[in-house]
Amino acid sequence: MEGAAPGARNRHVLVSALGITQILAWGSSYYLPAVLAAPIAADTGWSLASVVAGLSCGLLLAGLVSPVTGRLIQRHGGRPVLAASSLLLAAAHALMAGATAYPLYLLAWLLMGLGMSSGLYDAGFATLGRLYGQGARGAITNLTLFGGFASTVCWPLSAFLVEHEGWRIACLCYAAIHLLICLPLHLWVIPPPPPVSMPAPATAGWKQASTTGRARTRFILLASIQTLAALIASMLSVHLLTLLQFRGVGLAAAVALGTLVGSSQVGARVAEMLIGRNRHHPIWTMLTSVSLLAAGVWLLLASQTLTALALILYGAGNGIHTIARGALPLVLFDPQRYAALMGKLATPSLIVQAAAPSIGALLLGVGGGNLVLTTLALAATVNLGLCACLFAAVRR
Repeated sequence: MEGAAPGARNRHVLVSALGITQILAWGSSYYLPAVLAAPIAADTGWSLASVVAGLSCGLLLAGLVSPVTGRLIQRHGGRPVLAASSLLLAAAHALMAGATAYPLYLLAWLLMGLGMSSGLYDAGFATLGRLYGQGARGAITNLTLFGGFASTVCWPLSAFLVEHEGWRIACLCYAAIHLLICLPLHLWVIPPPPPVSMPAPATAGWKQASTTGRARTRFILLASIQTLAALIASMLSVHLLTLLQFRGVGLAAAVALGTLVGSSQVGARVAEMLIGRNRHHPIWTMLTSVSLLAAGVWLLLASQTLTALALILYGAGNGIHTIARGALPLVLFDPQRYAALMGKLATPSLIVQAAAPSIGALLLGVGGGNLVLTTLALAATVNLGLCACLFAAVRR
């Protein structure tokens, strides 16, 4: 399959184009409420919780339809699916810009959820895996470097548009961006996929059953690891500033500490790109990411004086986890089925991402910041154990 994929020069162009669209897709969907939620609530009179609930609805739908997205990319390649994501995100922003009733606002987020399912990392990874097979690891790593700048680029852009034109014009501007920038890039740069070769028949029925059983075990372990990591990342991304303020950190200092997470994510991805590439099995990347996540969360719980180090470790683990969840399925499973598999793996993670902010708010109300951090630390420890099990399964 790799032999039919585009050459190295076209690969750089493709990854750069997908990187641009990933920045704009992430920044105008997942990261949108961080800037627009308060102005929307102030303008419409809806509660802030109701406004933010739109994102949860969108993520929930994205998780439910992700298997369909993966099968579509497996069958038709990434170009039509990613192009559809541009149209869906544009329509969602246009509808949101004109929403004067809360049901229309929620409908806009449901459209956004369809666009996120077909346009964020999992769809991008599936597209690259469909094109390059097991050779997609480097391209996936490079793509995550672009995605790491989504909030850096789009938060200031959103704030500028809201301040000068209002949140409705900001949504219309994002709709235009998806139609005028992302859609042409998806249509013109993504090549058609190579044909899928038929798998060789199994030599014996018992051997095929044994292989299927091992693959099922690996899938369950990998899906569980990704889901717990998504729980930790989603809960901290929403409640980090609140948790730091529970520790007595002022808002300005909490914001400054929070920036360490993003810079650590990008730094860890650069390190993986420079020293990793294809030199080690991606199970090591996954094990490192889960270990760093656990170390960061436990340190955040145990020490108030080492908060900066805790956030650096957490950010580094979260950064390379994105690479691991894209690269590891390429070597654990049949790369011919990579796109469909990524859709299945994304479902529980996205559903947990949708629920995690509400779970975190409930825990904060019941037991404060220590209960949230204790829960996350225990989840990170369980995840480390699951990753050790997966490591052992891979070694066998």
